[in-house]
Amino acid sequence: MDSNANSKVYVLKRAEAPVRPLSRDYAQELNPQQLAAVEVVDGPALVIAGAGSGKTRVLVYRVARLIDMGVDPASILLLTFTRKAAQEMLGRVGLLIGPQSDRVMGGTFHSVANVLLRRYGRTIGLEPGFTILDRGDSEDLVNLVRAQTGLTETGKRFPRKKTIADLFSKCANTMQPLEDVLLTEYSHFGEYLGELTKLQEAYESTKRQRQLVDYDDLLTRLRELLTVDEQARRTISAIYRYMLVDEYQDTNRLQADVVRKLAATHENVMVVGDDSQSIYSFRGASFQNIMEFPELFPGTRMFKLEENYRSTQSILALANDILKGATEKYSKTLFTQKGLGERPALVEVIGENSQSRFVAQKILELREEGVPLDEMAVLFRSSFHAFDLEIELTKRDVPFVKRGGFKFLETAHVKDVLAHLRIVHNPLDTVSWNRSLLLVDGVGQKRSRDLMTQLVVSEAPYEVLRQGGGRSALGLRNLAAALESVGNVEDGSPADQVNRLLEYYYPILKEQYDDYPKRIRDLEHLMVMAERYGDLEAFLADLTLEPPDESVTAIEAPDRDDERLVLSTIHSAKGLEWRCVFVIWLVDGRFPSSYSFLTEEELEEERRLLYVAVTRAKQFLYLTFPVQVYDKVTGSVLSKPSRFLDDVPASLVEPWSVVEHGEPWR
Repeated sequence: MDSNANSKVYVLKRAEAPVRPLSRDYAQELNPQQLAAVEVVDGPALVIAGAGSGKTRVLVYRVARLIDMGVDPASILLLTFTRKAAQEMLGRVGLLIGPQSDRVMGGTFHSVANVLLRRYGRTIGLEPGFTILDRGDSEDLVNLVRAQTGLTETGKRFPRKKTIADLFSKCANTMQPLEDVLLTEYSHFGEYLGELTKLQEAYESTKRQRQLVDYDDLLTRLRELLTVDEQARRTISAIYRYMLVDEYQDTNRLQADVVRKLAATHENVMVVGDDSQSIYSFRGASFQNIMEFPELFPGTRMFKLEENYRSTQSILALANDILKGATEKYSKTLFTQKGLGERPALVEVIGENSQSRFVAQKILELREEGVPLDEMAVLFRSSFHAFDLEIELTKRDVPFVKRGGFKFLETAHVKDVLAHLRIVHNPLDTVSWNRSLLLVDGVGQKRSRDLMTQLVVSEAPYEVLRQGGGRSALGLRNLAAALESVGNVEDGSPADQVNRLLEYYYPILKEQYDDYPKRIRDLEHLMVMAERYGDLEAFLADLTLEPPDESVTAIEAPDRDDERLVLSTIHSAKGLEWRCVFVIWLVDGRFPSSYSFLTEEELEEERRLLYVAVTRAKQFLYLTFPVQVYDKVTGSVLSKPSRFLDDVPASLVEPWSVVEHGEPWR
């Protein structure tokens, strides 16, 4: 008899785990968009976090809620870009949920890779006691390997060790062959492709033989481990069953691949970021990572954080409009409960110096109205955009700190040029003589001291240079000729003097600095600044005024004068905020940079850069664009506001025109 025939079916119900009460009312502490993201437990999730929308809060609360639900804290992996960020986040988790948060694995990609490689690296030839090289060690090893391979005897102007280390690092992080990176990033060294390829192979071989791992190897070797050792990959993935990644728009191709491999046994990966703030391609970050995440993890749920807690609605309206023209993006509309606020000012000025004077004057007015200096920032596309402003602020005793790039007068190449000009102005300046002499091939410290002893007592110092012998003879004669030529400019025009000096200095610049194409732009800017002066003495005096960092110490009320205005590149300002923000040089050709016109990808990154700049402002925003500016690089006059403002409705900005005192208004 068939026992199953006509038998009655009785279904056993699956026992449900008792619902564990949560320790917090998450709905009360988060807005609806944040809550939806925090409540995700399993599966891949992409959180698009608009500027100022509380992305860190989402990460903190999601980790806390997972632990609150009974997830083992040791199975949670939180990947960040700085150790400080990981510590702060896990500290906040601890305040919400208690000491269990201490068992969460949190840290940078590199610190986590270090732990995993020491534990599982033997299968790829890495012993647990491997040595990590810092950047200086890596550069020294490059030099050592170069000597061992005979590349020091090429007789050519070979790249320096720092440049070579940068090149190898870019190859590792972008997962591109050396040839591609060399031709796109360091094209002026393209002739050395063969030698550099040989050096790269020897460098990698030496590290493996000696159990050495440089900073980039931490990720490349982890990727290697996860690729070739399936058992290790599955074990690691099973341990960390819940992964969270911060600032995903800043990851490079290598990091994205590591994330995918770490999730080999599950799909529980939440990444948080903002495609509109992807601005670090020059470091190897890939905008496509955040755009392609749903393809990497099919079934991804997407959440958008659009409520902004930083800026007024007028500022956000402009930010939203700037993004409208983006060719590839996740659409979002930022909004706030903070109120409308003042419209951003779009300020037209005639020439760069008028822009500097406007910014300096407005900053002083705002300070008198109660806005502290450290609640104000001036942001710019490139470091050299602020050089003229630095001098104007120094004249007015406005203390400032500059982030991203050196202050103008601290750059080595500007110091080099000014040293030569100071000799022409004052032949007794031994400091400037020493700097200039050391740039001459064959002159070392001892030779420089011997020459200076003669130079400062001679009535004909240039003749002293011409009488020099040995390997440095030709260089000293060239220096004498250059200084004489600069001193013989008929009308004493500083611009003409700088121009003559640069003819002499450019070959030295190319010999001394591997990144000379970037430095040339600074020196061209120095010449533009010199055009405003009638004599060398006034020009040098303005450039060498006592730095504000030192001059303010004697001013009374130190509690107020401890404030510092912030000057910052936009790249260095990401993640920060100020009550008042000035964005300068919003003229086509400078922002966006003329170099970005070549590809749509670069132009789109410039758009995102402007979005980042605008969304740093909480209450006041001033966008300035100088007109009638001659650009020596392109040979054109810059007068058109940034193309990113072309389609901005007039209602979103308040146009300002700056006129000189006593001039009629237009």
